[in-house]
Amino acid sequence: MLARPMRPLLLLLPLALLACSNDEPSGVAADSALEDVAVAVDTFVAVDSASPETTADAPVSTKTIVRVHYPGAKTIALRGSAPWSWEKGAAMTASGDTFTLEADALTADAELKPLLDDTTWSRGPNYKIKPGQTLDVYPHFTTVKGKVEKRWPAFASTALANTRAVYVYYPPTYLENAAAKFPVVYMHDGQNLFDSATAFGGNEWEVDETMDRAAEDGSIREAIIVGPENASGRMYEYTPTRAAAYPSSGGGDSYLTLLVDELKPKVDAELRTLPGRDTTAVIGSSLGGLISAYAGVKKPATFGLVGAMSPSTWWDNKAILEIVAKGAGKPLRVYVDSGDAGTSADDKDNTKLLADTYRSLGFVDDVSFKYVVQAGASHSEVYWAQRLPGALKFLLGAGR
Repeated sequence: MLARPMRPLLLLLPLALLACSNDEPSGVAADSALEDVAVAVDTFVAVDSASPETTADAPVSTKTIVRVHYPGAKTIALRGSAPWSWEKGAAMTASGDTFTLEADALTADAELKPLLDDTTWSRGPNYKIKPGQTLDVYPHFTTVKGKVEKRWPAFASTALANTRAVYVYYPPTYLENAAAKFPVVYMHDGQNLFDSATAFGGNEWEVDETMDRAAEDGSIREAIIVGPENASGRMYEYTPTRAAAYPSSGGGDSYLTLLVDELKPKVDAELRTLPGRDTTAVIGSSLGGLISAYAGVKKPATFGLVGAMSPSTWWDNKAILEIVAKGAGKPLRVYVDSGDAGTSADDKDNTKLLADTYRSLGFVDDVSFKYVVQAGASHSEVYWAQRLPGALKFLLGAGR
């Protein structure tokens, strides 16, 4: 028989009894949402209900509401900690594709999970709710892997007068729950992200594997990943300034036009996205990290979340330092990293200057900014794949 969540009277039992598979509530506390990211996540939105006025003669009365959105279901039941039960589901009231349950008796934070027909547990960790909240849940019950496709095999750019393939990763909930919408992460060098057969040196970033694991354990918010391939003029497209030693460079503004004005409108029109700056990220490495930092300055109304992994901070006498320092706009959250090994030491010293520049602008470590140096790591896809989970978790937040 599968283990059930512990009740308070059983707190002295061995900790091993807390373990729970994805077919059961996890009982493990989820990471707190980071301060400056919207509360909405791919699987739920928690909204505080207005608290009624209190007087000396009237007790506080708050209503807690859970709404489960899942098209095509006949019945959804809810199990959880008090006032609910982990052993038997409470029936939810159906209205179209939304199933609702109200509770007046919730006096403390609670955990819960919806079940399809009160038999199939939703996947991932438990959901959490506070007294007086309205919780909108967009679960998935059976899908364990996302899907990668070459969505646009020959995406044409007017700004750059060329074409390239664009890959898209759809997370598990996207495939199963047609009511759910998701953040979008734009990642450069799309051919390196998902498949070792097309990746540089045969080393892919393992983006789909990382996101599939996170959908199961809740460590990273589910998101759509959009990966445009690099074109033959990669140096031109990924550099914000023209360096004298590299005549074919400095086309970064045209590349950002491709992303912001040509590709993003198509993505938002055809896919179920959350299009705001607080749910749109741009991530890349090397020159891709450089252009990501530039995008955060030049297009902060679009890219509120920026990941610069092993950025080529050295480019054009470290021009990015002044660009970031004097930029009119700022993203909401920035992740910067490097290794410290290899012939270039992964440009560690220059990249530390970039990190210090963000701090000088008021970015706060572990709140709106994260800087990582991976010991022994060189400038390679192998190490970017290893650091990617931490970067995505910081930028997107946890999934519960």
